[in-house]
Amino acid sequence: MTVDLKKIYQAATVEEAETALEEFSQAWNAKYPTIAKQWRTKWTDIITLFDFPPAIRKAPSFRKTGTTNAIESVNSVIRRFTKNRKIYPHQQSALKLIYMAIHEASKKWPMPIHH
Repeated sequence: MTVDLKKIYQAATVEEAETALEEFSQAWNAKYPTIAKQWRTKWTDIITLFDFPPAIRKAPSFRKTGTTNAIESVNSVIRRFTKNRKIYPHQQSALKLIYMAIHEASKKWPMPIHH
């Protein structure tokens, strides 16, 4: 089943993804009818993936199942840096603090995204 799902989000275009979703539906609807239904329900959100160039779409945060862990890790770092600072003089100071939080956390990340 995961091989057929990969064909959807690894498609080069939205049209190819729609075709792959239709093929997935035909192959798996009898056993798992909810999966294709959920993909179709969220399709307008999913196809925004195709707005990004292929190099970005290949990044681990877009394609691995455990992506929420990486995203939650970054969010956790930002929360830790900002939780005791409730008031900022201006928006630029808040952005600088978030930049510094991510910069410091990135020193501990084991594998950077290549290219």
